[in-house]
Amino acid sequence: MRISIIPSNAVCGARVEGVDLGSDLSADLIDEIRAAWLKHRVLAFANQQMDDDALERFTQAMGGFGDDPFFAPIEGREHIAAILREADEKAPLFAENWHSDWSFLAKPPSGTCLLAVDIPPMGGDTLFADQIAAFAALPEERKDYLRSLTAIHSARGAYAPDGTYGKKDEGRSMAIQAGEEAMATQRHPLVQRHPETGEEALFSCIGYIIGIESMDDAEAFACLMELLKWQGDDRFIYRHRWEPGMLVMWDNRSVLHKATGGYEGHRRELHRTTIAAAA
Repeated sequence: MRISIIPSNAVCGARVEGVDLGSDLSADLIDEIRAAWLKHRVLAFANQQMDDDALERFTQAMGGFGDDPFFAPIEGREHIAAILREADEKAPLFAENWHSDWSFLAKPPSGTCLLAVDIPPMGGDTLFADQIAAFAALPEERKDYLRSLTAIHSARGAYAPDGTYGKKDEGRSMAIQAGEEAMATQRHPLVQRHPETGEEALFSCIGYIIGIESMDDAEAFACLMELLKWQGDDRFIYRHRWEPGMLVMWDNRSVLHKATGGYEGHRRELHRTTIAAAA
């Protein structure tokens, strides 16, 4: 089977046609999909007829299940979470700031899969920011400086009891489990070399990054805010529009992402799995 890969007109992202992800996928086809994923960072598979079993099989084929802290799985599953917003929900939009999924873990996941279950007729696009392209476009002197920095990551701002999704977060449909474990910190180089392609990328951003080693809080905040403006510059952005039955997978080592609204009064549900860190 030959698949068709149609690049977006943006810096990253591609649409994949000619494959049924719910079927048995050969090793050669998995290799072809993986190569396209590493090249384009974000892949969108249109017109899929996948159920949760198929979503789990595909995730296993792409590298196995990664840890999913702070999300309760859907009933009857261990590795699938629902990214859900009911039509009448008034809570602030989930994941509306730039981030790389679970970058605060010792071994952050290599990727994420989202399967469209209930898609509103408008809005709800997902934005992706190519951090390989963002790093490559920097002046050499700036690259050298950023390579010297070690970032301090934590989930505390989002998932601690007093965080965004903590005790005061009311009226939310998603099954989020905030807790004291979110207070932990983890250090990662600010610039990381992709373990499969060798390309350098800016890894994560302010939010999950709460500081920089050997830098006071004010200086680190200023540095990270300045960097975020660069990371989210329009030239590095791919805006993804969802379709019913679509599966999207992205490389957390290469891109940042964030949610957008614009579908008030409509229900939106996607099923999410996390692809484990590369061995």
